[in-house]
Amino acid sequence: MKQEEFTPIFIILIISIIFSLILLLISTITSKNIPEPEKISVYECGFDPLKTPRLPFSIKFFLIGILFLIFDLEISYIFPWCTTIKEMKWTSFITMILFIIILTLGFIYEWLKEGLEWE
Repeated sequence: MKQEEFTPIFIILIISIIFSLILLLISTITSKNIPEPEKISVYECGFDPLKTPRLPFSIKFFLIGILFLIFDLEISYIFPWCTTIKEMKWTSFITMILFIIILTLGFIYEWLKEGLEWE
């Protein structure tokens, strides 16, 4: 391989590093350094952790987190499937459609059970 092949990559790398440093410097200079009490307060799992640990907490926080992970994993399976769809056989296509249907039915079930309502 020739060195000229890597020149555009190095140029883009140098430009992106310079641009990132400029943005970091601008945000550091222009930001307020006065933290608000709400911003620096400890927040974990949807409730105040400094109170007694025996208080009931909302399970919906965890449901939303699990739902996010499920759909994030779904995207990681669907993206390679979409890029190779022309070379696939019918069994792969039907399997992925079944996978999407099952996840959609689970999403609809959670929606109907009002698991996505945040109150």
